[in-house]
Amino acid sequence: MKPQLQVALIQTNLVWENPLQNRLNLNDKLEHLNSGIDLVVLPELFTSGFTMSPELVAESMEGETIQWLKHWASKKQCAITGSLVIKEHKVFRNRMVFIKPNGDLTYYDKRHSFTLAGEHKVYTSGKEKVIVDYKDFKLCLQICYDLRFPVFSRNQNDYDVLIYVANWPKVRVEAWSALLKARAIENMSYCIGVNRVGLDANNHEYSGHSVAFDGLGQSISTISPYKEQVEVVTLQKEALETLRTKLNFLNDADEFKLLN
Repeated sequence: MKPQLQVALIQTNLVWENPLQNRLNLNDKLEHLNSGIDLVVLPELFTSGFTMSPELVAESMEGETIQWLKHWASKKQCAITGSLVIKEHKVFRNRMVFIKPNGDLTYYDKRHSFTLAGEHKVYTSGKEKVIVDYKDFKLCLQICYDLRFPVFSRNQNDYDVLIYVANWPKVRVEAWSALLKARAIENMSYCIGVNRVGLDANNHEYSGHSVAFDGLGQSISTISPYKEQVEVVTLQKEALETLRTKLNFLNDADEFKLLN
């Protein structure tokens, strides 16, 4: 069978700074997933919303949410990814975890802090680009504000799928949609963006607009804005490889290295 990924995009509302209630709300969505799903994508900070009080919701890498994610990954025999607040070595991280069905865990710490909201004052940024090998696909993990900085996510023939999880507000959602499409086109990769919906405690509204694009920037999803919704999209490895072979754009890209 040719490699493919069935990816469930979960666009959901989030209860402010309430990990328990957010896990409970997601239980029903996860329980009703069809069999055959390979990967579930949850929003950024899916246990809390985009809080600048991480001490109220922070967990460890052995905490309840990590155990909850491992439970669902095992039960549904799929990988699950999304970000949450992790406290480690006396600092807080906006950490995107990727948990495989066997419990293996990889994580990416958000590199670009959203200074407009003061994220850089309370969360410690990561430095490393993280690519996960899963079911014959290479997946590049990214979080929200990272979307505005294409150099960091530039495809150097080292991944097939870009995944962005976000709390991206309605007021700038046109930028969200445009940049996701651009990242797909310039990197000749699938690009998935999962954003929350609803209103947070700071009165910021989120409209979702979660989406999946193919390597030409064509949408392969039909998620409605403003609504809680779960949609499954299929990623085809052969179609992506055929596109890259035919057009060959990645081979003409500039070579570079990030200095820090």
